[in-house]
Amino acid sequence: MNTTLATTITADPTVPAIRITREFDAPPAAVYRAHLDPDLVVRWLGPRRLTMTIQRWDAKTGGGYRYTHAGEDGTEHHFFGSFHELRENERIVQTFTYEGFPDGVAIETMTLTELPGGRTRLEAFSLGESFEARDAMIGSGMEEGVVEGYERLDEVLAG
Repeated sequence: MNTTLATTITADPTVPAIRITREFDAPPAAVYRAHLDPDLVVRWLGPRRLTMTIQRWDAKTGGGYRYTHAGEDGTEHHFFGSFHELRENERIVQTFTYEGFPDGVAIETMTLTELPGGRTRLEAFSLGESFEARDAMIGSGMEEGVVEGYERLDEVLAG
């Protein structure tokens, strides 16, 4: 197992978007399933210091979700969105909204590419409504959640 997997997060200078790239030591089918199976999602999505609970999860084209990340201090962060397109083992298109910032709806396209050795490259493109909304997302601690979440996903995929 490669223990030096890096997550790359960049703000696109031309549009209000964030690009995320990460490789996993698992095939696309496993990475895809881990993004859509609610029993797996709660085990890895977000930073370690928060606990995730799912209120609604309908992982199908046209379905939606709502979940909460809660801290030990009782702080809660609520998120919701819609699944626009699910293409098995290849692509997930969904919206993402943080309830504390309802005007900050983003649409994210995630593609999975099979690599040699049963590995996967995940590439996500998240387009926000404005540069201000994009920059607020980056400034919110998103990087911690993405990086730690993918480290946790490595553990789920290895298990």
